[in-house]
Amino acid sequence: MSIAGTVLLGLGLFFMAVTAIGLVRLPDFFSRVHSVSKSETLGITLVLLGLIAHQGFDQTSLKLGLIALFVLITNPVAAHVLTRSAVRSGLMPWRRPRPGAGGSG
Repeated sequence: MSIAGTVLLGLGLFFMAVTAIGLVRLPDFFSRVHSVSKSETLGITLVLLGLIAHQGFDQTSLKLGLIALFVLITNPVAAHVLTRSAVRSGLMPWRRPRPGAGGSG
């Protein structure tokens, strides 16, 4: 496996792990969609580019490139559609509670 392919695969897997952590740790739908749309798009694209570098340039790498292009176009659009439908349905973003507002005391 080429060094460039290994580096791209490693970076892609790193961003995919960041996506999984963001999905678990972030507080609301909007933050999660933002995290997933950015880091997953980058992670999948880097993994596919790493596979292209590993495979060499042939018919399979052309197919992988088309898949990467499809992902680059559809992931941001899907995230936009999801957040727009959430806003239209009345879902409100999470807000950090103010200190001293409510509670005991």
